[in-house]
Amino acid sequence: MEVILAEHAGFCFGVQRAVDTVYEQIESRREDEPPIYTYGSIIHNEVVVDDLQRRGVHVLSSLAEAGQVPEKKRGTVIIRSHGVERSVCESLKALGYQVTDATCPFVKRIHDIVERESAEGKSIVIVGDKGHPEVEATRGWSYTETYIIGSPEEAEKITFKENEALAVVSQTTFNYKKFQDVVEILEKKGYNVSVVNTVCNATEVRQTEARELAARVDVMIVIGGNHSSNTRKLYEICRQECEETYHIRTLADLHLKLPETVRLVGITAGASTPNNIIEEVQNYVRINF
Repeated sequence: MEVILAEHAGFCFGVQRAVDTVYEQIESRREDEPPIYTYGSIIHNEVVVDDLQRRGVHVLSSLAEAGQVPEKKRGTVIIRSHGVERSVCESLKALGYQVTDATCPFVKRIHDIVERESAEGKSIVIVGDKGHPEVEATRGWSYTETYIIGSPEEAEKITFKENEALAVVSQTTFNYKKFQDVVEILEKKGYNVSVVNTVCNATEVRQTEARELAARVDVMIVIGGNHSSNTRKLYEICRQECEETYHIRTLADLHLKLPETVRLVGITAGASTPNNIIEEVQNYVRINF
């Protein structure tokens, strides 16, 4: 049996940069300095987050929680790769925290687009998952009304004001084909839209590669955290091509009984999955099946 690992699996540039930032802060922190915090989990991977907690990194879930920390313990807050609303950074600084911004540069580009386009009076349409931290952060950079569209079906139902100028962007990890479908629907409905494709190139490559690999193999394994949006999308894409597709967090979740007829097993992983977890799964499958 052959095991094929997708070339673009695991940490993307933005996630690696954010994680490296936290570990660098851990290494440089003196014992007499206040603790290190991240605003929200630095990435959607439970293994990495647990390791950081063991090293003394605290997660702040809200501004209210940040305000409850005693002033002498208000140290460095690291903004995760998903980014935050403009007001969050301002509020953290006002509370006395030192803010280190590890927002992915590709996400930051979307913030700049939204800020500029909304300043010109355009309403903002974000194609992405409602409630996702990146989408909520992007929304917080708009001066005008924002709309979130999560599927072509929602695009068919939504209506805008007459002559309302719209700037359309996308969550970086959104399904690229769905983004194209949503844009096509909005344009066919005759709305005044200016579109910027902000699906990250790494996401496009990862999704395309996963789809092609899943179409070739007998079994597909997708590795990633339960709360990882891009991992869920990889699973959905692979499931469309290969019925025997499985989503696992770590090797401990892998409970496969493969029939002898299986000849090809494909493996891919979300952008928040560390390389050591991918290697463990890959080696285990090669040795045991």
